[in-house]
Amino acid sequence: MNFFKKLLISLKKPATQAASQPDATFNPLASRNPTDAEAANQAAREASAACLDRHWTSVGTVEADVLAYLISPSFSGGPHWPSTRQAYRVIRRGDSIILATEGLSDPFDDAEGLGNGFEMELFLETSDIPEHARGPLGEVDPFKRSWAFELIEHVAKTVAGAGGITQQLEQHGALSLELPGFSLSHHMSDQLPKHFVTDNDAVGVLLGAPEPDLPTRLDDMPLSPVSLVPVVLITASELEYVRSGGRQAREDLVSRLKDAGVGHMSSLHRDSVV
Repeated sequence: MNFFKKLLISLKKPATQAASQPDATFNPLASRNPTDAEAANQAAREASAACLDRHWTSVGTVEADVLAYLISPSFSGGPHWPSTRQAYRVIRRGDSIILATEGLSDPFDDAEGLGNGFEMELFLETSDIPEHARGPLGEVDPFKRSWAFELIEHVAKTVAGAGGITQQLEQHGALSLELPGFSLSHHMSDQLPKHFVTDNDAVGVLLGAPEPDLPTRLDDMPLSPVSLVPVVLITASELEYVRSGGRQAREDLVSRLKDAGVGHMSSLHRDSVV
């Protein structure tokens, strides 16, 4: 796993729009009058953020702060998102926490007519974040030290590097993804139980299934519909099962997770279902 240190900050997100850039001082339009196309792009971006706000507010308590970067990773060799804004929001839902990407569905910078970016955002829901990495209401910074944030961050890099995965999900149904180099991780290696780690030092996730108990399609985004794609941590034996069985094994694993009552939740204390 290509882990490297980056400077993360918590940015205050206005109620009507998401943080416009990872660094609030970086705004290429501020020093000049924007063109009509740039103004339309910015309006679409703000409308997209407002739509995401409405959705997540209907699911749980949305933190006003987002986890973002002082300098966009795309400027330092990281994968490109549709815009330079790469952020993660925190939603508190009962005893669980949802960490969700924000920016994969941004309208593309310097491009028109391409819809809402990759037309997707990722999210992970779990109740198993250690106390030292779970901030109280109004404080999101500790989540940066959780296995859940490190996991969804790495999955987001992979998805962005692939240019999104909506077509693959439509074609293949649920997808599986292996994250190698587990022992090199900053937080997962300290927080995930051993039965989630394969003999060759990898962890696995399902993408797009099981279907969560919340709406996952946003039809009212300004440019094109957006899918919210669950990221579900699976055990080492479940990953081995998928490795050997392909699509049929993935579909069977999804059914078993549903039948076991696990669903889309990433639980560190559950037994393997295979």
